[in-house]
Amino acid sequence: MNTPHGPEQVPHDPRTDVSVRFALRSPARLKTELLAGLVVALALIPEAIAFSVIAGVDPRVGLFASVTMAITIAIVGGRPAMISAATAAVALVIAPVSEQYGVDHLIATVILGGVFQVLLSFLGVAKLMRFVPRSVMVGFVNSLAILVFVAQIPHLVDVPWMVYPLVAAGLLVLVFLPKITEAVPAPLVTIVLLTVVTVAFSLNVPDVADQGELPESLPTLFFPDVPLTFETLRILAPYALAMAFVGLMESLMTAKLVDDITDTRSDKTREGWGQGVANIVTGFFGGMGGCAVVGQTMMNVKVSGARTRLSTLAAGVFLLILVVALGDIVGLVPMAALVAVMIMVSIATVDWHSVHPRTLRLMPLSETVVMVVTVVATVSTGNLAIGVSLGVLTAMVLFARRVAHMTTVERTLTSDDTCTYRVTGELFWASSNDLVFQFDYIGDPENVVVDLTAADIWDASTVATFDAIQQKYAAKGKTVTIVGLDGASLERLRRLSGRLGGEN
Repeated sequence: MNTPHGPEQVPHDPRTDVSVRFALRSPARLKTELLAGLVVALALIPEAIAFSVIAGVDPRVGLFASVTMAITIAIVGGRPAMISAATAAVALVIAPVSEQYGVDHLIATVILGGVFQVLLSFLGVAKLMRFVPRSVMVGFVNSLAILVFVAQIPHLVDVPWMVYPLVAAGLLVLVFLPKITEAVPAPLVTIVLLTVVTVAFSLNVPDVADQGELPESLPTLFFPDVPLTFETLRILAPYALAMAFVGLMESLMTAKLVDDITDTRSDKTREGWGQGVANIVTGFFGGMGGCAVVGQTMMNVKVSGARTRLSTLAAGVFLLILVVALGDIVGLVPMAALVAVMIMVSIATVDWHSVHPRTLRLMPLSETVVMVVTVVATVSTGNLAIGVSLGVLTAMVLFARRVAHMTTVERTLTSDDTCTYRVTGELFWASSNDLVFQFDYIGDPENVVVDLTAADIWDASTVATFDAIQQKYAAKGKTVTIVGLDGASLERLRRLSGRLGGEN
């Protein structure tokens, strides 16, 4: 619901979930949350089926995973309105397990991956999000938009010509209906309208039923039949750990993105262990596991305006009802309708300001490079986790390079027998490596003072460099005195100096 001043602000307290109580008291907000959940549920069906194919399992495994992930994370997660379900990232990681060892081992991997996610979250992995720079976040958002759009292309190639006018009509509804009214979400209107047109005119176009068989019964408890031995753990642990890291990274990045969109703060640690619990529950119901689904989350938050856990819960419940009780009706939904909705999601997701020529001219080249690396790596691999990892690594290297070049050394001859070197800047492995060559070991007088008042020592590499400098002067019969340090830098020098081995 919108107010004259913009989107309705929903009060939220992660500890007490004020937002849910607010939604239950506000009929307008309740309607928005429920309808948003219905739209997301419809959009999850073809993707869950597609991810099942990637993982090499029956479509039911992906659909039930989306149901249990959404319902569980709505209760235990730390980011309201975020959607978790079966995802391509997790499917790609665990696919080799299904191919080599079978479904039981795959489910066991999902459960073990959930356990790893819980452990990693309590060890503080969520705090690493503070090291993700803005340029990587922008690259993440733009990569997501591209991947969402690219994922629609197979549904637009080698299809009946009627698909194209249906997609165009859907885009028109999505663009212009919100300008007229927001009483009903435009994505839901698009899906219903195009379904009615397709059925009424008996149009021969691909529909949801063509994507795979829908389940006809509720999910039941499932205990994987695998040997409880160290050998099983040795086989599954690498895949489970990779799944845990990929799922956590994608989920925490998505949570941060939703934080920015909604101007609220979420509990990242709770979201991390919540993802683990959701995967454990999903495994015991025979699901393939998953994590935050970025495209559907953007549909829920940015397009439909959802803000509470209620929308996530509704998505899971509606998905269960749709695939089990209304499978025949859902199967009639044309893929053109879902393609139109996802194309609009991709357009709305792009950070257009970040790619505007004026922004690119003003932005430091290093930050643009980081954004481009993130986008290129993500799009080329199809994996958001890989793209973000390479983006962060690039940002770290460029930052170290930039800081290293800010270090200066000034030499002053204070008397006939004393020379002072004033070092300015942050000293660490990148900036201190060349420091040893900045001194005149032969031409300097007997007493050398190294003034570090305007510098800080950050690592053992720098201490080793100063040890080498002192040793080179000592070989010439000269003494070196280091002054100006205090605090952690002084303590680091005192603790490590002379204890790091030989000369550099």
